[in-house]
Amino acid sequence: MSRTPAPAPVGTRTGSPLAHGLKQRHLSMIALGGVIGAGLFVGSGAGIAAAGPSIVIAYAVSGLLVMLVMRMLGEMSAANPASGSFSVHAERALGPWAGFTAGWSFWVLLSVAVGLEGIGAAKIVSGWLPGTPEWAWVALFMLAFCVTNLAAVRNFGEFEFWFAALKVGAIALFLVLGGLAILGVLPGTDAPGTANLTGGGGFLPNGAEGLVIGLLASIFAYGGLETVTIAAAESEHPVQGVAKAVRTAMWRIALFYIGSMAVIVTLVPWDDPDVADPDKGPYVTALSHLGIPGAGLVMQIVVLVALLSAMNANIYGASRMAFSLVARGQGPAAVGRVSGGVPRIAVLSSSAFGFLCVLLSYWRPDDVFPWLLKMIGAVILVVWLFIAVSQLVLRRRTEREAPEKLVVRMWLFPALTWVAIAGMLAVFVLMLREPGTRDQLMATGAMTLVLAASGAVLQRRRKSGRAGGGSDASAERESAPAGTAAD
Repeated sequence: MSRTPAPAPVGTRTGSPLAHGLKQRHLSMIALGGVIGAGLFVGSGAGIAAAGPSIVIAYAVSGLLVMLVMRMLGEMSAANPASGSFSVHAERALGPWAGFTAGWSFWVLLSVAVGLEGIGAAKIVSGWLPGTPEWAWVALFMLAFCVTNLAAVRNFGEFEFWFAALKVGAIALFLVLGGLAILGVLPGTDAPGTANLTGGGGFLPNGAEGLVIGLLASIFAYGGLETVTIAAAESEHPVQGVAKAVRTAMWRIALFYIGSMAVIVTLVPWDDPDVADPDKGPYVTALSHLGIPGAGLVMQIVVLVALLSAMNANIYGASRMAFSLVARGQGPAAVGRVSGGVPRIAVLSSSAFGFLCVLLSYWRPDDVFPWLLKMIGAVILVVWLFIAVSQLVLRRRTEREAPEKLVVRMWLFPALTWVAIAGMLAVFVLMLREPGTRDQLMATGAMTLVLAASGAVLQRRRKSGRAGGGSDASAERESAPAGTAAD
């Protein structure tokens, strides 16, 4: 681990050409709604089908890991707000190769996810309007959110504010109705008791193996929490915004994920085929079980909003990550150009890559597209590992050089940081054991190794350039012409 003095903070409000149009209410809702995605509404059904009622334990365990990761990321981001978030922290802690690897792998993840979310949203709308081509709806959604992100960061903030408000409202209403039904006070329903928790094979119907599959499914439902630390760099009060968002992460995760899983498996038999049906899912099944009229249509609308929200957030996150990487000399210079406080070339590039993934789903559905999906399968775990290792290094460095910046502190440091690292390594082992996730881990591992090797080569060339009298990245940023990024 590097023990060299920390470089000057990058990506902070001072000296960054990005606009600072996000208000505290935007950040609060981005943090609140960031944990509620389509994966929760629909994707959780596969986890329930595998783990049964023990899915509550799976989400609790994975939720605890996510809480630790967010606390570590919050500590570093509050001390050094940056549009590159964990990529910047990895570079400061471990070297440019680490920032390059974490940043570009996350950019690929977000850009591919934009395409996947567009496809999902298009399927819903084309189902309402039969005969309309799905690709046209994807193109329309992509164009809308690309334009939104090109205009001004406050546009992204406003869209996410209202998207998040609808998602939070939907989950809150579901939890209230479900809670009333469990207590037996919802008109027309009887209290289910523990019948669905202990019947049909018991709490662990598929044993430890089913719990493991449910655990792996639950971990990847938490992706998206990192966006708030990226957005904080463009807020009015970055440090306070990150601190507040991270400090409320625990109750949000417990309420939205663990709470809703507990309601579902209490109300509905875990082996109900509709639970794992992607066209229905556990939430629609639970509401239909309660006799809520129009439950299917209502949840389709909520899932559509969740998908559109994720598209908007991922275009934003991908563009800012690309901007930050280029500003640190780790990408094509043109991508880092800023106009009107927005990295517009980065927005266009990220959107174009996402749409290319959509086209590949039609052109090469049997080879290239599945390979892309496998490649991003475990990226979020790789990013979390970079976050944990970076926090180990930067916490000690910050305590030594600028302890006043530690406005958010990791609990029981370094013990819980090591616990989180051990948890991530355990998940890697579990993925390697399971046939359904082994290929994802191998493909992600291959991409990570290629990026790490590329980053190491770039780092060595930069060192050689400095040894030969060339300017370092900081000097290049300071002399950058107007309109280029200086993260």
